[in-house]
Amino acid sequence: MEHQKGLNTAFWLNAGFTIIELAGGIFTNSTAILTDAVHDFGDTLAIGLGIWFEKISGRKRTETYSYGYKRFSLLSALILSVFLLGGSLVMLIESFSKLFQAQEVNSVGMLWLAILGIAANGLAFLKIKNGHHHHHHHGPHDHDHSHNSKAIMLHLLEDVLGWVAVLIGAIVIYFTKWYWIDPLLSILIAGFIISRAVPNLVNTLKIFLQSVPEHLNIPFIREEIMKIKGISSLHDLHAWTLDGNYNVLTLHIVIEDTAITRLQEIQNKAEDILLANKVHHPTLQLETVSEGCQFRNC
Repeated sequence: MEHQKGLNTAFWLNAGFTIIELAGGIFTNSTAILTDAVHDFGDTLAIGLGIWFEKISGRKRTETYSYGYKRFSLLSALILSVFLLGGSLVMLIESFSKLFQAQEVNSVGMLWLAILGIAANGLAFLKIKNGHHHHHHHGPHDHDHSHNSKAIMLHLLEDVLGWVAVLIGAIVIYFTKWYWIDPLLSILIAGFIISRAVPNLVNTLKIFLQSVPEHLNIPFIREEIMKIKGISSLHDLHAWTLDGNYNVLTLHIVIEDTAITRLQEIQNKAEDILLANKVHHPTLQLETVSEGCQFRNC
């Protein structure tokens, strides 16, 4: 469980750093550092929920959860986005009021916190980057791992850039006493968090609301299935995704009365088309023209 151990370490590092930032933000009276604490608390929450829901979402299907637990990881994404949005909005309101009545901040304290932040995130970045080159074995999860560590590295790099901004801000404040720079940085950090959280929230809600997955080309799928000999029409096509990766599709196929001997062949062909087009779980109902479908209008 190398991965799990890494996640646990990341969780405690982030949690520790969040506490340092909260204390530092209060001590230096810096809104920018407090806003960044929201960001880091979000990371801590994400990793914590991730570890917890990862354990759950691997579970097999049960009578109660007939689709298994894949959506539990979506739940953590939802909780996280809502938290980040809430936290950022609070910090935005706070910053705007301070922008016009700038309070004195401790620029030297900000400077040291920024150096600490750059060092911590920089070290983590290098650690992952070096660890990244040492795996040359291509296990089944290798692609997944590299994709994951790329995402984490990008994230750490963003954190470093945020701290560089705070560092520059602290130096400018130190020499100019322009205290409004602090709430301005805070607004930029909050804006950045919101610009990330909103699209995540929208995507998560789309999946919860059973919208058709974006990477399923429904018109193309319909066309391909209609090309099978013996099919007269299709209806009740429904497609959704459990977690953004695993796609489910149900479909009623109406077959010409003359093609009734080829039911199995038609079903297999249609299923092959679906499986080839990113549907992982097709369910098909075949009917003949004369028997018709009682669900025609639904």
